Amino acid sequence: MEHFGFWSLLPPILAIVLALITKEVISSLLVGILSGLLIYTGGNPLQALVELFSLITTKIGDNAYMVVFLSLLGALVCVVTMSGGSRSYGEWASRKIKKRSSAMLATSGLGLLIFIDDYFNCLTVGTVMRPITDKHLISRAKLAYVIDATAAPICAIAPISSFAAYAISVLADTGATQNGMTTFLQSIPFNLYAILTIIMVIALSLCQLDFGPMERFEKTRREGSEITNVPAAQAQDELDGIVPSEKGRIWDLVLPIASLILFTVASMLWTGGFGTVVDGEKVGLMAAFANTDSNASLTYGAFGALIVALLLYLPRRLMTFKEFFGGITTGFKSMLSAITIMVLAWSIGGVCTEYLLTGQYVGELVRSSHFPLQLFPAVIFAVAGGLAFATGTSWGTFAMLIPISVEISRYSAPELIPIIFAAILAGAVYGDHCSPISDTTILSSAGAGCNHIDHVSTQLPYATLAAGCCFVGFVVAGFTANALLTLVVAVALLLLSLLFLHRRTMKKERAEAEAASR
Repeated sequence: MEHFGFWSLLPPILAIVLALITKEVISSLLVGILSGLLIYTGGNPLQALVELFSLITTKIGDNAYMVVFLSLLGALVCVVTMSGGSRSYGEWASRKIKKRSSAMLATSGLGLLIFIDDYFNCLTVGTVMRPITDKHLISRAKLAYVIDATAAPICAIAPISSFAAYAISVLADTGATQNGMTTFLQSIPFNLYAILTIIMVIALSLCQLDFGPMERFEKTRREGSEITNVPAAQAQDELDGIVPSEKGRIWDLVLPIASLILFTVASMLWTGGFGTVVDGEKVGLMAAFANTDSNASLTYGAFGALIVALLLYLPRRLMTFKEFFGGITTGFKSMLSAITIMVLAWSIGGVCTEYLLTGQYVGELVRSSHFPLQLFPAVIFAVAGGLAFATGTSWGTFAMLIPISVEISRYSAPELIPIIFAAILAGAVYGDHCSPISDTTILSSAGAGCNHIDHVSTQLPYATLAAGCCFVGFVVAGFTANALLTLVVAVALLLLSLLFLHRRTMKKERAEAEAASR
């Protein structure tokens, strides 16, 4: 089967351009899919519609486990919030935390602990830690930054998360790799923005370093006031109609998350055939992970975690049987938008890879144009960042860029696929962080009780500093494909930048102190 030449580029280009113009991902993806099917059917609209529904139902069938997993995860997030475990953690932390830096580290730590879903992260961390950070005179803008910086980044490098599961499913659906989970694990050291952002949050917490607009907010807050004039923010769970139980304990938060991890890892080993004999050889640990069915394993893990939550909450009357299953229904509904985007992502990927052979065409163009493929990771990182910023969605960016970019690498430089995949994840998270229309940015503002524009303006310099170091790192990765060297260069550049900013801040503070003493 031959590709359709330049016309095979139309669906992804049309979807991206429409997303940039309309700031709406679902309709943009749908138009891109239909345009591709019209090309494939020679302009026959009826046949294009038949192919559309055939493609969507096929993709849902092939990826049914992922749809079920996201639904179960939404249910788990909802019932854990209802249990009051998050509220109990906040009360415990307020008794233990005595210093400002400890409050920052505890906020970061909770954000890193809740890695299963970025929405759940934003909802929980803001609600739990806001009274504690207020007590230690940490500005709401700084709290919003810490929430945002430990939501998507930790989810982007945690194999057991809705974020990773979605990205893996889009990657696996391209057929460019034998096992999506293996490629994801290979990409983790190259996911520079996630790693650098986490390092940056910890460094800022320890050193009490601030720069850009954030410096003014923090200084004003330490003086006993708050620039942001925001009414007392209601907890996000209350906005969603969820009232946490007053009987909840810390374990009501920790045990379901721990059981999700435990059941998922056990399921990965089981579906990977750990301990069985294949071709006369016993399947070992790494071989089991390499051959695992990650979608099925995540589904089994989420279901097991829900059973644990049921056995943990109902006997202690944290909620009634009816309330528990009402929470499951609410959780299912909360995932409808994500599932819709995911199905359309699979579909536009199918149009590009199965119908129009877009990647094959672009791969031929790249090889004939002598474009330096070593620069491709850095370029795709910048493109993903710009697209996610404009559309406000990292998931939509995955949907538009993973199919076409991975296909280009597949036919041009297969060894770069994990790096390209990591560059898309990293760029999408960066753009999502900076975008004022991003759902996680909005949730972080709401959770912290911070004015939304204040959060966007104060976070932008922090995120862009990390992104600049990432860009250099991806240039190194493209030329060397060496994870250790790439990480060393990017981390060293970030730490040197923070050291320079720290010295500049100290010099400025000394000058202000001397001026005040005169």
